[in-house]
Amino acid sequence: MTSRAGSIPQYKSLTEDIKNVSGVTAVSPFVLGQVMAARGRAAQGIFLRGIIPEREKAITSIYSFIKEGTLEALSNVNNGIVIGRELANNIGVTLNDELNIISPMGEIGPLGMLPKTRKFKVVAIFEIGMYEYDSSLAVTSIDAAQDFFDLKDAVSGIEVRVDDIYRAQQIRKRINDTLGYPYNARDWMQMNKNLFSALKLEKLAMFVILTLIVLVAAFNIVSTLIMSVIEKERDIAILKTMGATNAGIMYIFMLQGFIIGLLGTLIGLIGGSLTCYVLDTYELIKLPADVYYLSRLPVKVNVSDFILVSVSAIVISFLSTVYPAYQAANVNPIEPLRFE
Repeated sequence: MTSRAGSIPQYKSLTEDIKNVSGVTAVSPFVLGQVMAARGRAAQGIFLRGIIPEREKAITSIYSFIKEGTLEALSNVNNGIVIGRELANNIGVTLNDELNIISPMGEIGPLGMLPKTRKFKVVAIFEIGMYEYDSSLAVTSIDAAQDFFDLKDAVSGIEVRVDDIYRAQQIRKRINDTLGYPYNARDWMQMNKNLFSALKLEKLAMFVILTLIVLVAAFNIVSTLIMSVIEKERDIAILKTMGATNAGIMYIFMLQGFIIGLLGTLIGLIGGSLTCYVLDTYELIKLPADVYYLSRLPVKVNVSDFILVSVSAIVISFLSTVYPAYQAANVNPIEPLRFE
């Protein structure tokens, strides 16, 4: 939640109002600003975020990504800072090193606007696995950030955690109705709208590709069964002369095709599940983080997708047996046995 007027001076009373909104489980104020991180000749533009460490655990999962040091050290060390692994590598700092943070919005002097510089001590290093965060985000205490950005007792915004992420839109509307102008709450779907649109399109494209692959497999089943019908015309004729009905002949070939499709689907499910497990557990596929914003290939098994693809494959495989089975049922028993 942010303010259209800029910073939020009376944030303590606002956090209490937001806490009382139905569906809100935790709130935490934050300060955010663009700065330059420098050490020696190395420098890089980053976002400096001021937080309350005790509240951050209930809001984000940054605690679980700390690789060196502790986030609690922000409360104990004056001007402590937590940085990402990529940022640490880029500017050449390690745990307990000092880092210069430079803000372009400094004080006006005789020579004009002078940048504001302050030394921070690296108390922890995190590694989320997303290049965008690991290379351009630094975290400090909210008091240090307020003092550095000359915000006094104001904050940049208030972060909110809800009990159900899929009800975030409804809860956002309640917060906006409660606070009114000039405050504006945005949910995670609004903030990542373009990303989710791209993912939705990609998911649709993948489903179409999988459907085409299954259709190709279905045509293979059709051709296999047709060849089987041609090869077994004599056997079909014998069965008919012994009293087998057309429905019985159709059932035999449809069952054969169904079993082929079912076995293929089961083998694919087992192979796909094992592949996903191995990729997720051992992180075999590494990605260039500066290109894909991820350092490894993420894997998430969606049970509904597995069920949808499996059912579609079995149904298409079963439907592909209808024509060959119909051909088998309509074999004339006289022709194959004429020269016997």
